[in-house]
Amino acid sequence: MKLRFQECRFSDVEQLVEISRKTFVDSFEKDNEPEDFKNYIDAAFERNTIASQLNNKKSFFYFVFKSEDLVGYFKLNTGDAQTDIKSEDAIELERIYVLDEFQGQQIGQQILQEAFKLASQQNKNYIWLGVWEKNRAAIRFYQKHGFSKFDTHPYYIGRDKQIDWLMRFDLSNFKTL
Repeated sequence: MKLRFQECRFSDVEQLVEISRKTFVDSFEKDNEPEDFKNYIDAAFERNTIASQLNNKKSFFYFVFKSEDLVGYFKLNTGDAQTDIKSEDAIELERIYVLDEFQGQQIGQQILQEAFKLASQQNKNYIWLGVWEKNRAAIRFYQKHGFSKFDTHPYYIGRDKQIDWLMRFDLSNFKTL
């Protein structure tokens, strides 16, 4: 199965808001306190917030298509757009989401390969991400694909302080599929 990756433009903001909200809600709503979660969603995935991120020259959103179907998206950050590390040697994979109905089709693996390729093209040494410590399936997925934990950081959903694992992949280990 061949996927198509398309860098998002400002004209894509409405569609990006829609898929961002849907995938985050589908992934995490059931595990969070409703009021905190709603407040977080309303702020993090508000149109102006996403538009501002799209306008940041060091952040890059990509839609993922299977045939003509939009199946997911991912976001990369470089330089000072990174949330924690802010190293010129690194790129952050801040978001990687696949719609529920397309889960289990190795789309996440192909997205990772594309992110590795894009980071390599920018001469980065490693790619890193944060993943909620309670998201065991995602942690196993990243470990299976060569990421290892190197630290933790707090991540707030409203007033709820959660802990994310910071995980890293050394791009010298990158091989295309």
